[in-house]
Amino acid sequence: MGFRRAAVNFFLKGILNAICKVDCKEFVNALSNNKPLIVIFNHINFLEVPILVSHSYPLYVSGLVKAETWKNPFFAFLFNTYKAVPIDRKGAFTESFKHVCDMINNGYHMCVAPEGTRSKNGVLGKGKAGIIQLALEANAPILPVAHHGGENVWKNIKKLKRTSFYFRAGRPFKIKFEGRPHKEEREIILNEVMGQLAVLLPEELRGVYTDQAVKQCNYLDFI
Repeated sequence: MGFRRAAVNFFLKGILNAICKVDCKEFVNALSNNKPLIVIFNHINFLEVPILVSHSYPLYVSGLVKAETWKNPFFAFLFNTYKAVPIDRKGAFTESFKHVCDMINNGYHMCVAPEGTRSKNGVLGKGKAGIIQLALEANAPILPVAHHGGENVWKNIKKLKRTSFYFRAGRPFKIKFEGRPHKEEREIILNEVMGQLAVLLPEELRGVYTDQAVKQCNYLDFI
């Protein structure tokens, strides 16, 4: 599996670099200086996880990926190589979250898109409360990583032009909470978590979290 991972990463990174100019030094430095993290990112298109995984090699990075991706043989081979965890977005998340926790315990950084679906236009959408449950179950720090530029990728491909992906990493933090938060508490915590993504984006891309980006956080313990 080590040789397969190295070979796949070589070709994947080559393909991605042919269509993208990637700046993710902050992300790689943050991973190198921390124990296993849950990496949350804003979701614009399908390229984020392949970019983050390939450009952080040889660090062990994988992601939570929608289960229907495995219907495509190429993507199935790719994500199996990186030990990605499938999630059924319409079903129960218990098994997927348990698998993510196991991966973190085995030294993997795990990439998760809390929006759950692509924005396509780059504007940060509403987050899902599942990220709160996952972080508390895994007892792992969260690293916010936001990017912009990817919203132009299809337009640029048609013009045979490379797309610049700018990734910024924030400060890792843990959620301060004992037990299981109720609905109102989950919403407050989620807003604080998403605000850490929003603050890394240009103001026009912060979406519903524009105000939260500058608010004080009461449930986040920064590392």
